[in-house]
Amino acid sequence: MTIPLILLVLAAGAFAFQSWSKQQTLRKLRVTALSDHQRAIVAQHAPLTQKLPFELREKLEGKIQVFLHQMKFVGCGGLEVTEEMQLSIAAQACLLVVNSDLWYRNLRTILIYPGAFKSRRKEQVGYVVTERETVRTGESWARGPVVLSWTHTEQGALDDKDGHNVVLHEFAHQIDDLSGHTDGAPILNKGQSFADWEHVFTKAFESHVRSVKRGHKTVFDAYGAEGPEEFFAVAVEVFFEKPSALKHEIPAVYEQLAKLFRLEPITWK
Repeated sequence: MTIPLILLVLAAGAFAFQSWSKQQTLRKLRVTALSDHQRAIVAQHAPLTQKLPFELREKLEGKIQVFLHQMKFVGCGGLEVTEEMQLSIAAQACLLVVNSDLWYRNLRTILIYPGAFKSRRKEQVGYVVTERETVRTGESWARGPVVLSWTHTEQGALDDKDGHNVVLHEFAHQIDDLSGHTDGAPILNKGQSFADWEHVFTKAFESHVRSVKRGHKTVFDAYGAEGPEEFFAVAVEVFFEKPSALKHEIPAVYEQLAKLFRLEPITWK
């Protein structure tokens, strides 16, 4: 066996071992429970997770462990990231994927600001490109990062019945982007019909836009009228925090999201 071939075999073996080792680590983390200390933090800072059926609690804790292992939390604007911040964000993000095969495979970094932060965005209309600065409470970029205001993250988590949650919103965008486009059409579960999804969400979005233009309130935040991708993210917030109101007002949207996440928050106590 020649030296180049030996080196190639060794490199392939090293890569295979590294991949196997990584998978072993993830498998162990998925069945690792939170400590009592961590569990208490999650209960205090992400109370919505305490409504989760008991049979899904173990899966949630395992996914939180994987999330904490894979994500890098970076404090911005002088913020020092704490364990409470990490666990609160991880628990809420993992609630979206607790009972499905969805995962944040494109995300590795989460930026946290003390409060609302300034963001510059480019917009193109035809050949005209403009750049504007806005104040935001959260952002989600394709392939990361997710950017969050801790003030609004904390407030959104503690009030789990108002239908406003910046973590659920931004991580819904991450799920949406797994299809390759952030357009309100995520990768659906087996058995879900894209035609049905498109019909339900297009109809609901157009109705919401009309209501916002007329000044009428709906179960969705007015921001959902900005585009199909924002409507999807806003609908996810409502699905988890005001499921009864959503099912009463637009049951078809509730049913599509229940199939996507394989969850029935309307039954949670």
